[in-house]
Amino acid sequence: MGTSRNGTILVVDDEEIMREILETLLTREGYDVRLASSGAEGLEMARALPFDAAIVDIMMPGIDGIATLDELKRIDEDLAVVIITAYGSIESAISAMKAGAFDYITKPFKNEEVVVVVRNAMERRRLVHENRNLRQNIQERYHKFANIIGKSPRMRQVFDLIIQAAPSRSTILIQGESGTGKELVARAIHANSSRSERSFVTVNSGNLPPDLLESTLFGHVKGAFTGAVYPKKGMFDLADKGSIFFDEIGNVPLETQAKLLRVIQERDFMRLGGMETIKVDVRIIAATNVDLRQMMEEGKFREDLFYRLHVISIQLPPLRDRKDDIPLLVHHFLEKYGEENRKRDLEVMPEALDLLTEYDWPGNVRELENVIERAVVLTPGARIGVELIPDHVKKAPNFHMPQFVVPPEGISFKDVITDFEKRLIESTLEAAGGVQKRAAELLHIKPTTLNEMIKRYEIRPRRKRNPNGNGPAAAEPAAAQPEPPAESGTSIIE
Repeated sequence: MGTSRNGTILVVDDEEIMREILETLLTREGYDVRLASSGAEGLEMARALPFDAAIVDIMMPGIDGIATLDELKRIDEDLAVVIITAYGSIESAISAMKAGAFDYITKPFKNEEVVVVVRNAMERRRLVHENRNLRQNIQERYHKFANIIGKSPRMRQVFDLIIQAAPSRSTILIQGESGTGKELVARAIHANSSRSERSFVTVNSGNLPPDLLESTLFGHVKGAFTGAVYPKKGMFDLADKGSIFFDEIGNVPLETQAKLLRVIQERDFMRLGGMETIKVDVRIIAATNVDLRQMMEEGKFREDLFYRLHVISIQLPPLRDRKDDIPLLVHHFLEKYGEENRKRDLEVMPEALDLLTEYDWPGNVRELENVIERAVVLTPGARIGVELIPDHVKKAPNFHMPQFVVPPEGISFKDVITDFEKRLIESTLEAAGGVQKRAAELLHIKPTTLNEMIKRYEIRPRRKRNPNGNGPAAAEPAAAQPEPPAESGTSIIE
């Protein structure tokens, strides 16, 4: 940026009188003005000095205005470039706008017109820098408060929503699969809000029976139920002037949902067994890994509560949909667990990183974190190779739809799909070592669904040959049998 209080402007024009007019006009407005008599000279100055805006004549010998504009934008993509054009070359000015010019001025121009256009250009420059600084600051705050890692387009959308939503008091619904980082996003929203100095209270919605959950949320009076010897304040009291986060809101019982709706609407509640209305100022953030709309249709979730929570919705992508972020996450977890285990300068070898990138991660970021922690703990040196990657990650199958040739008499669609499903399940079970739960995770279906399909297709366990080749060895674990305990360090947290 320039030294002037209003900014620095580069004027590029081959006419000396025009350069002098613009210099006098803009200097009077408080700008620091630098002059160039050709496109080549202007580009040389732009490479040496930072500018806030540039005014470029479109018709110049040598490097013309369009070519100068194009190169200026390469030097500084945020530079606001204003094109000067003669009345008869408006089409060229429009082409310049399409190429990235901020605006254009036609000759002969009025002084006031130039001042307004330049002022608007400088304001745009200021807003671009403020927005970039805001994004950078909030990214730093993520790393500091919530360890949200990601540069993929999907995660940038999440960051944008956090930036926009954090300052408000609106309720927020965070949706995403288990392990995608819903609580981290909730904490980032709180940390970047005006409530950041107040409490952030987390409610594990599905771990308590209704009466105990209501007592936990709203508190109770003495004698409200058997064992209520003393009055007790609830989590809404603790979260007053702060934020309260409902993890897995879909698990909240219907009777408690009605009382939660009242808090959102009226900003007050009553303690369990009490009659007094207590006012509260709380920002409510909820998260779910289930389809609340489907639960509404099934009568398991209140429609009015859903729409109260769904004021602002943030959808977190699964890790398989943002694989560009996997190297960043791996580096972050290497540093985190390397420091915990006093191991420095750890590195994942390219072959191992390829395996991590190709895997679909049904347990999302949480599963990846577990795999890296295990590798850091077990590695004898600074390099983490393929041997430290769990088998279920290394053996994850990459399926390709087979090519079918339709005979003249046609082909049974049902038979083809049935055959493919059966082969897909057999291959996945083999990759998962016969463990149904792991195979279900690879296929992104419920274990009970997989078990039903195994029985329907009569899939049998395959037998291994003895090492000496003398007949079959003991059968591999049957796919329909209960799975053995998972190896330490390779389990998936749900």
